Amino acid sequence: MFTGIIEELGRVIALEHGQAGGRLTVECSGILQDATLGASIAVNGTCLTAVELSADKFSVDLAPETLKRTNLGDLTPGSYVNLERPLRANGRLDGHFVLGHVDGTAEIVSLEALGDDNWWLRLRVPQELTRYIVTKGSLGVDGMSLTVAEVDGDLVSFTIIPHTYEHTTLRGYRSGCRVNMEVDILAKHLEKLAGTVR
Repeated sequence: MFTGIIEELGRVIALEHGQAGGRLTVECSGILQDATLGASIAVNGTCLTAVELSADKFSVDLAPETLKRTNLGDLTPGSYVNLERPLRANGRLDGHFVLGHVDGTAEIVSLEALGDDNWWLRLRVPQELTRYIVTKGSLGVDGMSLTVAEVDGDLVSFTIIPHTYEHTTLRGYRSGCRVNMEVDILAKHLEKLAGTVR
């Protein structure tokens, strides 16, 4: 489990595609200080397992489902990715509960400057996921815990503060790019439970 508070920007060294899956290698430093083989690392909000580790990089295997459901297959050498280690049981929960199980991708419509280094981010989200998104609720976007500012049909908007813009992949976002999206797991569980009440 993660919190959606990005710890470090990593840089993609390689993405090797196999017959069905792939292997991603990322250069970084901070999050590897206490990492072990088999550890979970969130890459753009996707919970992945470290299968190779060194002092300054790690590799993860990408299953076919991961490549299908996330934006990780779009990465190229030099791409930056948001990284986060799992939440410790005695740690602070600064964002919201993020499982690293991506529900789908959203399209960036725009990222507009508001002044004083604040930004307005607009995403077009898959229609089937809009029912889980509410104003002032939380949404995982490329692993970032963001607060929903506005919902208008399939358009979802967020105010981005300077710190978030400077310390995440947001700086490289362009219209038309895909971002990973994870809706609140509580909303999905409540929907299922409500459907079983008779």
